[in-house]
Amino acid sequence: MERLVLNAPDRKLNRINALAFADAYGLDPEDAVAGFLHASRLGLFEMSWNVLCPGCGGVLGVNTTLKTVQSSNYTCSLCAAGYEPNLDEMVEVTFTVSPRLRAIEAHDPDRLSPEEYFRQVYWGSGIDLPEENYEATVDEFILEAMELPPGEKGVISLHLPAEYIIVFEPVTHAVQFIDVTGEPTRERRSLSIIYDRSHSPSQEMKLQPGPIRIQVENQLDVRTLPSVCIANDALHHLLGQRRPFLTAKALLSNQTFRDLYRTETIGVDQRLKITSLTFLFTDLRGSTELYDRVGDLAAFDLVKAHFAVLNDIVGAEAGAVVKTIGDAVMATFPSPDRAVSAAIRMRDAMIELNSERGGEDLLLKIGIHEGPCIAVSLNERQDYFGQTVNIASRVQHLANSQEIFATEQVLDDARASSLLAKRGLKPEAQNVALRGIANEMKVFTIPMAEPASARPLHSAAVVSR
Repeated sequence: MERLVLNAPDRKLNRINALAFADAYGLDPEDAVAGFLHASRLGLFEMSWNVLCPGCGGVLGVNTTLKTVQSSNYTCSLCAAGYEPNLDEMVEVTFTVSPRLRAIEAHDPDRLSPEEYFRQVYWGSGIDLPEENYEATVDEFILEAMELPPGEKGVISLHLPAEYIIVFEPVTHAVQFIDVTGEPTRERRSLSIIYDRSHSPSQEMKLQPGPIRIQVENQLDVRTLPSVCIANDALHHLLGQRRPFLTAKALLSNQTFRDLYRTETIGVDQRLKITSLTFLFTDLRGSTELYDRVGDLAAFDLVKAHFAVLNDIVGAEAGAVVKTIGDAVMATFPSPDRAVSAAIRMRDAMIELNSERGGEDLLLKIGIHEGPCIAVSLNERQDYFGQTVNIASRVQHLANSQEIFATEQVLDDARASSLLAKRGLKPEAQNVALRGIANEMKVFTIPMAEPASARPLHSAAVVSR
């Protein structure tokens, strides 16, 4: 990170993709994200929560905090489509070096050329733009581009090819579509475009191939960058080059983030959609009897030790503890496999703690469910609401001591089922009725691994004996 700040070109310090950074330097992604979070908390980097178009990967909204992300639709004029934002793939979290640490061109976007504006400001960090020959790649689909200062007028003169043309302005996201077809003409046509705050959509035009004079007027107090693009294979190929990026969903389920930022995430009246999140609930069986049996102080120390172990495991599996309720834990994970792995590790850890004490005081019950939910702020804490949360909690109540119950939605995940298969664990299914749920649900019990001494001997081993 220090070498990046000292030696990297300006563009590599704007909207850093933490996952791509980890991949480039061979780092653990969780460590890289934690590093950027701590650095941002210290003021070395500035976090940005950008709403992305799932079609073209363009940034539809820039936010310094999740609190200003709207829950209503965002419209991408380039794709001519509207989207209701979700935190799974439509909100990225990036990191830009603080101007107090190092000044870069992107701190003043008016210093960027049109090509660099597209690279550093318009497109999100999930577009895998070429490091070499970027300008040559852009030239394959941008016919003309110009800088238009505030209040100025300009003219773009060119010959329209028989292609689908998009006159796109990335600062205002204004767009004019031109379907260029038919017999070529020598007649010079004129087209007038005004950039203002209205962002009114333009109807598609049909023109013949041939000369055109595009008059552009900037009525804004910022510069604009009108660009004449061809919707060709080069553009579609570039937009199709995607790479993983740090999503808002992943960050909200990151323990380091929750520890550092706590109540600063979601506004009191905000409701943000997540299409898929995995919830894990735990509880200690017989904790009341534990307090009676060993006394308050000893029981408190035991429960505290159990919380510390669970917190460490949740964080190691890219999850976050949302809250504790008495002796119970509610945690979230970005994917079912991480939750299943955490559950198995939790059960093993409690068995080890009991073995060290020579008793059976810590008997953990675990339930896991995956599905959609709403991210909210409750009691000055970032929380989650919805039926998925309710089901996860009720599945946990089905479990007895040292049992892990997971719903069909969890085990339908290919990575989760593969993880269990590699460990030789065969879940056992049963249909159960859950309070408040109309239909019965299929729930699986994840068994404990058989000790080596209990496994049947391979036939070859029997022969050799």
